[in-house]
Amino acid sequence: MSIARSESVVWQRAWLRSAALLLPLLVVALLVAANWGLINSSAGRLGEADRLWLTASGGAAFMTWVCSATAQQGAVVETLPPGRLLATQFAASAANHVLPAGVGGNAVNLRFLLRHGLSPTRSVAALAVRACATVIGRLVLLAVVLTSFPGALHIRRVTTGGSDVPAHPLLIAAVAAVVLAGGYALTRCARRMRARVRAFLASVATDVRTLHGNRARIAALWGGGLAFPAMHAAVVVAVMQAVHSPVPVSGVVAAYLCASTAAGWLPTPAGLGSLDAALVLALVTAGASGVAATSAVLGYRLVTTWLPLIPGVMVLALLVRYRQL
Repeated sequence: MSIARSESVVWQRAWLRSAALLLPLLVVALLVAANWGLINSSAGRLGEADRLWLTASGGAAFMTWVCSATAQQGAVVETLPPGRLLATQFAASAANHVLPAGVGGNAVNLRFLLRHGLSPTRSVAALAVRACATVIGRLVLLAVVLTSFPGALHIRRVTTGGSDVPAHPLLIAAVAAVVLAGGYALTRCARRMRARVRAFLASVATDVRTLHGNRARIAALWGGGLAFPAMHAAVVVAVMQAVHSPVPVSGVVAAYLCASTAAGWLPTPAGLGSLDAALVLALVTAGASGVAATSAVLGYRLVTTWLPLIPGVMVLALLVRYRQL
């Protein structure tokens, strides 16, 4: 390959990485600018929220890390130290808020598994198995909720103008650009990494067969995979109760599961911006006002992202210092 061709390939990859990072940030900026008045009013309402319910939301947020640790243990045959595994999930959540599409959290977990004797291939396979269990768990919960409560969400509350969440043409265009850029990037990567993907999937299949011969690992993997999104939904339910929104619990749970499933397609750090916008719209379809829905999302971010961020970074630094990562 010539030098000019090599430089062209490097430039194309750099352009794709830059676009993957900048386009979601553009969506977030447009969303905030278009709804600043609503966000300001919602922050005031959150300041008057019920403190007991906010405390309950913090407890549910803590359980998300417990569920994540349980699912990660279920994804490997070897027994991992439970205390350090839980601390790693807490640190990974902080790292996940810095890099897009879960890269930070996966990097922390990968380092932890490597430190505890797993090979690089098996470590990556374990992360993939846990991620698949979580996605399947979320889809199963969503199917159960929508089947049990078919009237939980009503799209016409948004499409007919019954919502006080304003639309923005530039925001819609930016979302479309992100989706197109993501599809293009996935297509290019799939062509170049086909052989590696096949070998990796073979390794994953071997590990899955081994794991499913162990009942304890089955329970940990699928129990954690189901409980993880359920605990996140419980955080939103508690915050909705804290801001005194009359939306039924079934509607809130369905709204979170729909929003988190949709936001998973956009590579923003920890779903920042993409999950927020999707969750506001989903809560509105469940019957919340725009102010209540935005207040709930702000509260959700407060207990799952901003309050644990500095402690999570400190735990991450300690794990690195004591060679656990």
